Amino acid sequence: MTRRDYTADKEALIEFLRNFCIEEPDGRKVFIYGQTLTKLAHREETEITIDLDQLAQSSPDLVEAIVGNAVRYQNLLADAVQTLLPEYQEREPNAVDTLDVYIAHRRLLEQRNHPDGAAEAGRDPSNRLPPRLVRRFEAYFTGSGRLVPIRQVRAAHIGRLVEVRGVVTRATEVKPQVEVATYTCDQCGAETYQEVTGPSITPLSLCQSTECKTNRTGGRLYLQARGSKFMRYQMLKLQEHSDQVPVGHVPRTITVVCHGNNTRRCQPGDHVSVTAVFLPKAKTGFRALFQGLVSDTYLEAHRIVRLSKSEAEDLDGGERLNDRELAALAGPEFYDQLAASIAPEIYGHEDVKKALLLLLVGGVDRNEQGMRIRGNINICLMGDPGVAKSQLLGWVDRLAVRSQYTTGRGSSGVGLTASVMRDPVTNEFTLEGGALVLADRGICCIDEFDKMLDTDRTAIHEVMEQQTISIAKAGIMTSLNARVSILAAANPAFGRYNPKVSLERNIELPAALLSRFDLLWLICDVPDRESDLRLARHITHVHAKNAPPPQATPSIPMHKMRQFIARCQRCQPLVPASLTDFLVGAYVEMRKEARGSRDSTYTCARTLLALLRLSTAMARLRLKNEVDRADVEEAMRLIECSRASIQFDHRGQQQQPGKAADSYRDTVYGLIRDLARRGDDASTVRLADVVERAAAKGIRPAQVEEVVRIYEDLNVWTTNSARTEIVMVN
Repeated sequence: MTRRDYTADKEALIEFLRNFCIEEPDGRKVFIYGQTLTKLAHREETEITIDLDQLAQSSPDLVEAIVGNAVRYQNLLADAVQTLLPEYQEREPNAVDTLDVYIAHRRLLEQRNHPDGAAEAGRDPSNRLPPRLVRRFEAYFTGSGRLVPIRQVRAAHIGRLVEVRGVVTRATEVKPQVEVATYTCDQCGAETYQEVTGPSITPLSLCQSTECKTNRTGGRLYLQARGSKFMRYQMLKLQEHSDQVPVGHVPRTITVVCHGNNTRRCQPGDHVSVTAVFLPKAKTGFRALFQGLVSDTYLEAHRIVRLSKSEAEDLDGGERLNDRELAALAGPEFYDQLAASIAPEIYGHEDVKKALLLLLVGGVDRNEQGMRIRGNINICLMGDPGVAKSQLLGWVDRLAVRSQYTTGRGSSGVGLTASVMRDPVTNEFTLEGGALVLADRGICCIDEFDKMLDTDRTAIHEVMEQQTISIAKAGIMTSLNARVSILAAANPAFGRYNPKVSLERNIELPAALLSRFDLLWLICDVPDRESDLRLARHITHVHAKNAPPPQATPSIPMHKMRQFIARCQRCQPLVPASLTDFLVGAYVEMRKEARGSRDSTYTCARTLLALLRLSTAMARLRLKNEVDRADVEEAMRLIECSRASIQFDHRGQQQQPGKAADSYRDTVYGLIRDLARRGDDASTVRLADVVERAAAKGIRPAQVEEVVRIYEDLNVWTTNSARTEIVMVN
């Protein structure tokens, strides 16, 4: 290994900053680093970042040296920038803070006392303005850092520039950290500067100026805060992604130290890409005596970029779709195609997959005059063992841009909400977010929801409706955001669902919690020869080919679905005034039916809000800014299907509207017979009343017309010439 000439490397950096330019399409040359230097000289910016990919075009060997010894070259870059600043200074910079005024005042005094600068060389070095105090910018490197998994960051990477990706699990408060301490003598008035080069310092107490030594006055030094230089400090905990954790292992975490402009770049739950230097953590005092041969390590951040799962795929070379291609996905059969693309290896569950698709898209939040109405959709999947509930949860967890997956028995109330931890740096109590906080603006999948303890489950009540977590622990009283959709899976208490007992006894969940779910879906394993045959063929094909069977419409890849869902979430559809009466009538009809039914569901105002959320999610899927009647009808159909899955007939058979072709026919026929018995005229029924009541059950007007035509051909009833009334045939 050849010895590097750092003086030559500094000159190479200076030449690169001066001469590097980008040629515009019109032929103009833009000196990007020259523009940055001009802003630094005028105190308009405080950061300069060198892209090593651009530097590699002229000096690839210098880039290798920077990657291998990043800390040394970071100081060289700062010196090079400080050397160039006078060339780019066109005017006197404006004073931004107190330290600028202090430095300008001290320089003015130096010019008055030493106009020729001859006495500067003979001054005590501790009394000179240190370069780090005068330097009012930060210098970083980015690019050319090889992407290394957190689990693979080893001792060979110490001192090197690396790039890691993970999820932020903890972020401390931003605090000031002293970089240069300034002291003033109480006897001679001399100023002494102390640069901080380690994790801690020993404050100076005795003045070492020539005047105090000559007079032997023993002046004492006092810290001068306005003349000291502080920088922002924040510490992050970065955890590797779940797909990088080997089976049976615990996820690895690594500490990231941020300074200056790199602070407040992310928050807990964010997926980030960090370009940083891997360094050992120096210990002082008694810790240095007893630490042994093991050293703690951390990452000194140079660049932090927030990512989503789709953006991470793009950085890895994935295909990026533009808005026109994404809008093309919303074709005539896009709804069924998108739903079929959710877990295509799982057979059936078409309506459940459509509900999960709406959960991924989400509704529209409402924040008016301090009142918050959530737009996130909550769904609970209940059913017998072996009906692919956990598989659906895992697939949604992988598809969602931001998600957390946990289980009921493996989660506590603190693990779901937030815990109080002691900061190792400041020794103060801080909050560390749980799964619901980390999944903010995302989805939290909770498997084995029924296995949670009652004391832990009560922590979710506030999150599911108010979408906040109120904390009052260890003197910390605050409210954390948890704007999250909850997808839960629960098993029956008796092993299999027992239709002879109530829903609460089967699931053992309180009614206050069940009412917070927009959709309660019961998936039963009902023996049926034809469906069992199709399911067995589907499973054997997946097992043999390691792929789902070919479908009539091809499945959409996961990365395209992420981009399409992200595009849908940009829409903010509104409910027009023309649909108000239709929504009110549908809700009143649902309440009327719930009053006379004996099912286990509870219809309240939350049901109407769930209908609005599902309707706006359907409008988002169509990339529209207004909800139409078809969106409301589809939302009502899903609600009716979810309720019908919980209802059983006198034989204990589950009602499944939408699966059997004649299920809605029986429903419409029963509605017409019921209206005929209730009316004043027992032989005449208005068709508009039938359509309105059928819409409350999720049945479209075209299906009502079909049923009317079928029974009219059977001479059960007749219609008038305008087809507005149905006349029963005795």
